[in-house]
Amino acid sequence: MEHPLLTTYRFRVQPLLAAIYPPDKIEELLETIFAKLQPLLRNSADEDVNKWSQDDVLLITYGNSLIQEGQVPLQTLGQFLDRFLQTVITGVHILPFFPYTSDDGFAVSDYRTVRPALGDWGDIEAIAQNFKLMVDLVINHVSSEHEWFQQFKAGQAPGKAYFIALDPHTDVSQVVRPRSSPLLAPVETNSGTQYVWSTFSHDQHDVNFANPEVLLEYLDILLLYIQKGARLIRLDAIAYLWKELGTPCIHLPQTHALVRLLRELIQLIDPGMAILTETNVPNRENLSYFGSRNEAHMIYNFSLPPLLLNALIQGKSDHLKTWMMSMPPAPVGCAYLNFTASHDGIGVRPAEGLLSPAEFQQLITCMQQFGGAISLRRHPDGSESPYELNISFYDALQGTVKGKDHWQQDRFLCAQTLMMSLEGIPAFYIHSLLATPNDYEGMARTQHNRSINRRQWNMEDLEPLLADPRSIPAMVLGELSRRIKIRRRQGAFHPNATQYTLHPMNRAIFAFWRQSIPRDQSIFCIFNLSARSQQLNLSALNLVVTDPWCDLISGQCVQDIYDVLHLKPYQCVWLSNQFSDAHVDQP
Repeated sequence: MEHPLLTTYRFRVQPLLAAIYPPDKIEELLETIFAKLQPLLRNSADEDVNKWSQDDVLLITYGNSLIQEGQVPLQTLGQFLDRFLQTVITGVHILPFFPYTSDDGFAVSDYRTVRPALGDWGDIEAIAQNFKLMVDLVINHVSSEHEWFQQFKAGQAPGKAYFIALDPHTDVSQVVRPRSSPLLAPVETNSGTQYVWSTFSHDQHDVNFANPEVLLEYLDILLLYIQKGARLIRLDAIAYLWKELGTPCIHLPQTHALVRLLRELIQLIDPGMAILTETNVPNRENLSYFGSRNEAHMIYNFSLPPLLLNALIQGKSDHLKTWMMSMPPAPVGCAYLNFTASHDGIGVRPAEGLLSPAEFQQLITCMQQFGGAISLRRHPDGSESPYELNISFYDALQGTVKGKDHWQQDRFLCAQTLMMSLEGIPAFYIHSLLATPNDYEGMARTQHNRSINRRQWNMEDLEPLLADPRSIPAMVLGELSRRIKIRRRQGAFHPNATQYTLHPMNRAIFAFWRQSIPRDQSIFCIFNLSARSQQLNLSALNLVVTDPWCDLISGQCVQDIYDVLHLKPYQCVWLSNQFSDAHVDQP
């Protein structure tokens, strides 16, 4: 009996396959892919444009960011989530938890198993029962120890046809590089030395998606993750997926077609699932992965971290405001993923063209003064330039361009509150929630810059800190949790609610307006980006005279809409005309 979605499937998928592969491959691919999908298909493929609400908040963490003697880390993570974050977050992005050989998990040697040192699939599924689970599909490359690459070296099928080997004298100067290592890695094989395309490192060899068998392999992996409870799929390093000599080999049309293809396949399985593309590139290029609302459901707001960091160390809103005014609303059924910190450094390429050269250099210098490192990338002419800032986001805000001061915690809370106020879904790195400082020991041990922000907390050390209300981790986690809970109750903070940039005359103040759908709640989000007290004339906001107004964060209500709002250093205000819960959870 023919499946009711077969016609829909062919109509949606055939043109995408035809944009990627030769005509003589399409029919066989259609049949093979449908056979893989059929056991998971539902009877309707109607798009779900209401996948999220203001209630959605994500955590980003490694499976072993928290460790405890006598327990596998994934169980420790699950207990921490249940104890401290059950009412705070709704989803968890567990960074690659598979066997690997380098890059803290992103050189995967086996996609189908959980690294035994972390736990097993049962531990992953237990977390997925209580939180929306995001899983990485590390789709651009595999570890040099992966079975496919071992087959390539031995000249055995199927892996021998899964990689790209070139003459070492091939001109690859046009290829855009995110790293400074040579693109072609020399590899000893049974047929001699071969030079293999390796975008990120010589332990991470790019797979060849021009071979449709590679697509089928990754489809099997994706279906496994879905069966294990994944609701969100992060496509790692997706921009570099398709290779074509004579081009930059980034953002090629076939890459975009493959993203559309994966979106359609997931849509047919479960319209409530979503794809997130990881493309740490300049803003305009990043936005292209929304497509015509037919590619990624979510894209990272990659420009936000460097611009927000710059705004707070400079004490002025100019570039942040210019960027926000240029950002289009996310298409229907799509959303931005907002964050300030992640397992990677703070990418500075997304700030290209948004900061002046002088301020860009000042940002670099300031982060070095605060104990950070700078990672470089190589250009086609052999020159190098900053690629990312490697520093804990908490320590990145220990001062301003004037030097260190005593406002670090307030400045950091301002950054996190501003981030979670923006259009989109907020995501908090676990080390932001815990105000983790720079991990110099980890950096020295691994000799990798990114380790500075990848500390493993031993619960024997962390629990006493969280039990002490005077400790920095306890204060930051407590106050951020309080603000997140308030945020989750506000319709005006829906990921797709209206956002409008405001223009106070004071450059130290950043302000914007959010309005719910339907238009029953307005929130004016106001932030003092400086270490000095500031004033804002409320008359500039045009508050509706018939509505009462109250700050959801402090609980302070406006008595006169023509009064002056006095802002303490780094104070955040959520001025709302609906505040039945403004008295709840106040400090």
